[in-house]
Amino acid sequence: MKLSLTKVVDGCRLGKIKNLSKTGDHTMDIPGCLLYTKTGSAPHLTHHTLHCIHGVPAMAQLTLSSLAEHYEVLAEYKEGVGKFIGMPESLLYCSLHDPVSPCPAGYVTNKSVSVWGVGGRVEMTISKFMAIQQALQPDWFQCLSDGEASCAETNSLKRARKSVDRSLLFLDNCLRLQEESEVLKKSVIIGVIEGGDVMEERLRSARETAKRPVGGFLLDGFHGNPTTLETRLHLLSSVTAELPEDKPRLICGVSRPDEVLECIERGVDLFESFFPYQVTERGCALTFSFDYQPNPEETSTLYRIFIQDFLLVCPSVLQQNGTQEEIKYADQAKKIKTTGCNQEKTSFEINLKEKNITFFLRYQEDFDPLVRGCSCYCCKNHTRAYIHHLLVTNELLAGVLLMIHNFEHYFGFFHSIREALKSDRLAKLKELICRQAS
Repeated sequence: MKLSLTKVVDGCRLGKIKNLSKTGDHTMDIPGCLLYTKTGSAPHLTHHTLHCIHGVPAMAQLTLSSLAEHYEVLAEYKEGVGKFIGMPESLLYCSLHDPVSPCPAGYVTNKSVSVWGVGGRVEMTISKFMAIQQALQPDWFQCLSDGEASCAETNSLKRARKSVDRSLLFLDNCLRLQEESEVLKKSVIIGVIEGGDVMEERLRSARETAKRPVGGFLLDGFHGNPTTLETRLHLLSSVTAELPEDKPRLICGVSRPDEVLECIERGVDLFESFFPYQVTERGCALTFSFDYQPNPEETSTLYRIFIQDFLLVCPSVLQQNGTQEEIKYADQAKKIKTTGCNQEKTSFEINLKEKNITFFLRYQEDFDPLVRGCSCYCCKNHTRAYIHHLLVTNELLAGVLLMIHNFEHYFGFFHSIREALKSDRLAKLKELICRQAS
């Protein structure tokens, strides 16, 4: 694997990762994202429907927590998880945990790390972990690490130091066992940077991990409570400054558009794409704009869509009260939360489950596409009203169509980031995204 940078501006890295696979014949653009999957399949989608999405990432993310229970079957199969799940040509990265399903804390020891699957807790010793990787045969895999030091309950210097010591010990043992395995010699181990919110330990973790023969770095524990965001972004800048420039930097747990841009400015290359899945599970559609160079003769996309949607319900109110009423109802809309979902709706999406949002929108009578101008299969063939109908009647097709749109919209966002970096306009894109996030 080789990282080739074509441009670095104020910490933002633009380039390609070459020789991605074990056969060495794939490339991936950075900044970019991985394809989020559930046990090797994109949620709600078949391999056939996945192919109708534009811009699908070259590498798919598998999670050890969903595959560990099937280890014996895969070991007996002997041809790797890619062929087993019907994706023999796909590049596969195996992460330790599913970013959508946080694991309970308190189950890491000096000899093992626990993952949680459908059947409960699976304890991973180093030998068992590497045996599972040998059965999976991924192109890349995250090394075992102690990622619990960033938890609020355990965030202390002593705990941070222990997380770094354990993670380095796990890494050394995994590298040793990789050398002894003919099957895994061509796979890439991704070293994990730990240390919680303690600068000293974060830097030690980065420096020591960079000394090992790893193929890249996973930045763990930089997501979490918004109140600690500034602290963690400062930590992130300091950590990436210690890492070699010729190896990719992945980050886990960060997927929101505004947070992605903050991390790219601090030298991160690759992200997980679980955000579109979370949005789909809420019955929502991504509608944020990433067109940072709109036609000057037109108003912004978001403003135009807002006015048109608002007029569907209360044109007289808008005409009488003007922008003050418009701002008032826009603020109300941002506070709307989805029903039946444990995640709060963000300002980057619309909730299509709503039958009638007072003074704002009625999706059951909205015959526009999810996003005007979107080229995805869903927007080209169906309306908001139809998706709303599928959701309120609990039709499985709703998840399929929303997933198609949300994935394509999200992958298009990353394409826009790369284009903005090429033309030195990332600041404009960030300004546009931040306006929508507020």
